[in-house]
This record gives sequence, C-alpha cells and structure tokens, in this order.
Amino acid sequence: MNLVQPRLGRFGFGADYNPEQWPEDVWPEDIELMKRAGVSMVTLGIFSWANVEPRPGEYDFGWFDRAMDLLAGADIGVCLATMTASPPPWLARLHPGTLPERADGTVLWPGARQHFCPSSPAYREHAGRLVRQLVTRYREHPALALWHIGNEYGCHVPMCYCATSAEAFRTWLNERYGSVEALNEAWSTAFWSQRYSDFAEVFPPRTAPTFPNPAQQLDFRRFSSDALLECFLMEKEIIRELTPAVPVTTNFVGAWHRVDNAAWAGHQDVISYDSYPDPHDEHSHIEAAFTYDLMRSLGGGKPWLLLEQAPSAVNWRPRNAAKAPGQMRLWSHQAVARGADAVMFFQWRQSQGGAERFHSAMVSHGGADNRVFREVAELGAELAGLGGVLGSGMEAETALLMDWPNGWALESNAHPVADLTLREANLSHYRPLWEAGVSADVVPPSADLSRYRLLVVPNLYLVETEVAERLVEYVRGGGQLVMSFFSGIVDGCDRVHLGGYPAPFRELLGLTVEEFCPLPEGGTIGLSGGSGTIWSEWINTEGAEVLQTFAEGELAGRPAVTRHRFGDGVAYYLGTRPDPASMAAILAMACEAAGVEPALPGAPAGVEATVRHSADGTRWLFLLNHNDFELTVRTPSGEVPLAARDVHISPATS
Repeated sequence: MNLVQPRLGRFGFGADYNPEQWPEDVWPEDIELMKRAGVSMVTLGIFSWANVEPRPGEYDFGWFDRAMDLLAGADIGVCLATMTASPPPWLARLHPGTLPERADGTVLWPGARQHFCPSSPAYREHAGRLVRQLVTRYREHPALALWHIGNEYGCHVPMCYCATSAEAFRTWLNERYGSVEALNEAWSTAFWSQRYSDFAEVFPPRTAPTFPNPAQQLDFRRFSSDALLECFLMEKEIIRELTPAVPVTTNFVGAWHRVDNAAWAGHQDVISYDSYPDPHDEHSHIEAAFTYDLMRSLGGGKPWLLLEQAPSAVNWRPRNAAKAPGQMRLWSHQAVARGADAVMFFQWRQSQGGAERFHSAMVSHGGADNRVFREVAELGAELAGLGGVLGSGMEAETALLMDWPNGWALESNAHPVADLTLREANLSHYRPLWEAGVSADVVPPSADLSRYRLLVVPNLYLVETEVAERLVEYVRGGGQLVMSFFSGIVDGCDRVHLGGYPAPFRELLGLTVEEFCPLPEGGTIGLSGGSGTIWSEWINTEGAEVLQTFAEGELAGRPAVTRHRFGDGVAYYLGTRPDPASMAAILAMACEAAGVEPALPGAPAGVEATVRHSADGTRWLFLLNHNDFELTVRTPSGEVPLAARDVHISPATS
C-alpha cells in the first residue's frame, strides 16, 4: 500500500487541471464533466506561480481558493503542485542571474518553462517563500491528497553552466574529493596538461576545442542531478514542517538521462511518472513496460502513480499521432498491470493558446461530445470497479541492472563507438523478456540482488570495485547472470580498470578481452547461431564454455557468446549485440537454467500477461492484447477471448 491510498481511498483518475486558463463561469461545467468522467483526483497549480504571485511578495490566492473549494465540494482530491516549475517573468527581470545557461554560454530566457538555474540563491529564496505561503494556506484543506513538488525536473534544463552553477560545482567537488590533489587524481588531469592548483580554476565542462575531460563531464552530470535534488528537498523540508502526514511526490520523466532517478527515489513517498508512448512506434508499449517496471522498482515494489499521459495525440513530436480507438484504454491498463495505482492525463481541458494547444486533453476544443471523452469516461468507470487491485504489488524473479552514472559515462565521447546508448542497451535486453512474458524489476547496483534468480546486466561500462564484488558474490552464491560487452571497463571516475578487460569480471566470466573490434555503422557480423551488431571483440577464454562463435572476418571461429560456471552460479557473456532472435534464445536459456517462469506460459505473441498480488493472497491476472486483431488466450481458468487492443482483468485466489 502506498501513502496516497488511505487519503484518496480509490484509484487516482483525472488530469492536470489549469482553471486559470479559463473564465470562472467555465469551472462549474468542468466539475460536472469531471463527475461524468469519474474523476477522483486532479493535479492543480503546476504553472500557477505568476497568477498567485503577480508581483514579488504580493499574493492573490482568492481564485485558487475557489477552485480548491469547488473540487472539495465534488469529492475530488487534489495533487497540489508547489508551482515552482516555471518562474514568473518578474523573477528574471529583477534577478537575471536566475536564468540558466548552456555549455556554449547561451542564456535561456523566459517565454517557455523551466527557465531557472537550480543553484541560484534568488530562485531558491523566492521558490521557498511561495511554497511556505502555499502550504500554510492549504495544509488543512479537505481536497488536499498529496503534494506535487516542481514538475518534470531536468526535462528541458538538466544542466546549467552559468557562473553561479560553476561556483556551486566547485563546492560540490570540494565536498566530494576533499582536496584539489584528490580531484587531480580522480580526473586524470596529468593528461593534456589539465592539472589544477586550486578549485577556483575548475569550471563546468563548457564548450571546448575538442573532447572535454570524461571525468569532469561525469561529475558535472552527478552535480547537476544533485543541484536539482537540493531544490526538491528544500521544498520538501517546508512541506514536512507544516504537513508531516501529507505524502510528497514529483513526476519523473524519461528513463535515460536528466536526473539520477535512483538517487531521488528514496526521497519520494510515492513514485510518479509521466508516460508518452508514440502511437507511430509499433514497439513503444514495450518501452513503456520497461519504464513502468523501473518506476515500480524505484519504489521498492510499492504501487506508483502514472501522473501524466495523453488521452490521444501529443504536440511536441515531428509527427503527432492520435491514439487508435481502444489504445488509450489498453495503455492505461498496462500501467495498472505493472503496479500503478493512478492513471492521470495531461490535461483536463485542451488549451486554447500556448505551446501545448494541440496536445490532446480529456475535454477537447470541441467539448465532451466525442470519442476521446467517451473513452476516458469509460476508463474512469472501469477503474472505479477495480478497488481490490489497489495497493497490490508484483513479484519478479528476474532483474535488469540499470545505473545512471554508468549511462552518462557510457554515452560520453571518445569511445570505441559513438552510438552505444543506455536506452538501446536496456531495451535490447528487456524486449525478449517482455515477449516471453517474464516479469522483471529494473534495479540499481545498490539493490538487494539475492532475491532474484536471474540478473541481466546490459553494458555496465562503469563499475565501482564494490559493485563488481557484489555481482561476483551474487553468482558465487548461485545466481544466474547475463552480461553484455563493454562491461567492467572503468571505475567511478571513468578511469580504466587495469589488468586486462574486463578486469573486475575476468574471474567471474572466465575470459579476457584482448581487443575491442567495433563494427561499422549499421554493420553486422555473422555468429554460429545468428548475427550480431554494433560490436565484436577478441575474446580469450580462461575456463568459460563457448556457446557461439563469430562466423566471419578476422574473428571467425573465435568466442562470441560464453557461459562460465562460477561457484554455485553461472555467468553468461555476450561479446556482441545478438540479433533479436538470438538474444531471445540466450535469455530463454538463462531463464530455464534459473527456473524463471513467465506469468502465463503459452500466451500468444503480442499479448502482455502480468499478475498483481494483494496482501490477502488474491492474484489479479491482467491480459492486454497489443495486436490489432482478435484472439483467444488460454488461462488456468479457461479460454479468454480478446478483441483487438482489448483488456481482461480477473482475480484468482492462490
């Protein structure tokens, strides 16, 4: 159970509500339509700062009071935003130092959103003052369900390179390393005459003649995530002081860069996420499943909140596809199937003007007499009938390891290849598990690994010694591990582990990599059991069993995929990125050896099957047909017909 459920008592269902965009005589109609749609909660106030504080220190909460009271009168809970995601124009006019800068010195001006430097004292001072006013005013309001701090931190400005950020970066480095000598050692500054004699000489990795220092880039990513986290924690401290019993959250966005979600997760009472799969991408639901598993895992398996999604099309892609009939319902239930206790939208009423005027909403420009509103209202009624699912969790015996600093370092420059991304690495390993119906958590290296039978490790380029030792002990103790190439290469400062690749894992894997042999862009290489892409390498076995060999070129006949029995467990190694069928076969082999079973054996292709487990022992089976045709699914309880893009949910006591 998460902390929101007792306060709300039902599924969170609704949208971002922005009443300031509309005359007040529209608001009663909003409330009536919300009742028709089954709305139980709205997110209020995300972009309201300029309206409630039109001039510094002058507050106008009257209109906001009336909106809060209307929602309370309709028994609609409020996820109340702290309004600090988009400062009012007067802040930039009075304090131009609050504006962020890019690496090339370009100042990002007002006129959009997120135009603030997180290290700016003026921004923090004014944001903190607003939050204190807001929390003091509404801490006992009957509509208040939870606090929503900021909004999509780092979405547009994950890093600021201004002078204020530079000074904060120096302070952060001093706290991390303790001395400029230790910094020089960590950053390998003997290379290219970069040695520092004082922290005052250190700058953010601004635009430089060629490749910036890799360790400098990595630490600046860490610092930038921490700087934004400091803003979040500043607001959270005020909220905790005044409303200690009201849960707090912030909406994560994306799973690849921006902020270190794993470092932030422990500071959230409940994990929230904004999800925008692309209807034009036939595999986008698989990536969505990955991020949902990640959000559930970040919360330690507790239910999480889908705080934003689009009822139909978005506005910010080059081509903005509308969701097909039934697709919004299908994708909404996919989030619930993977642990969500809320299904929310951006936004309630489609904006008449502004940058997101063509982003779909629960109520469109044409009103509520249309397919989109009918579908969201039907979904609201369905969720209202799923009260038994609330608070239930999932049980996974497989985990995929994901580490944000590793991703930042993996995608840095001056590497053997420039197109190896964390997104591609994760999805290439996750997709076969999804297609096989195997439930997986997505966990950081600090997680308790002992609960998993199988651990999948995609391209763990950066690995600290203690993390490597944990993986070694996991396999020694009986775990099954699948690791891909370019793993165990550098430490936390992006310095190469000496002693032959992959030094921390040579004994575990029973091999050494003599040389990297990246493939041409778009190139492939034959394997004895398929083909590989992106990468190949010269592998010498040191006890490992060869499962597949390279089948062409200078590496013909040499090991490509290996298996090594180590202690009571087994470690597999992939010296290339196998084609999807080959990757599926390798992971199926590992799953079988580990005793990992799918949620529903024999489920048809394109049918997603998951199980949520309630504390009382009830098991909720979710079947989601991502195909555009009808089919029948065999379950232990009998055959279930599913129309195209259909959903079936049924309880079964174990």
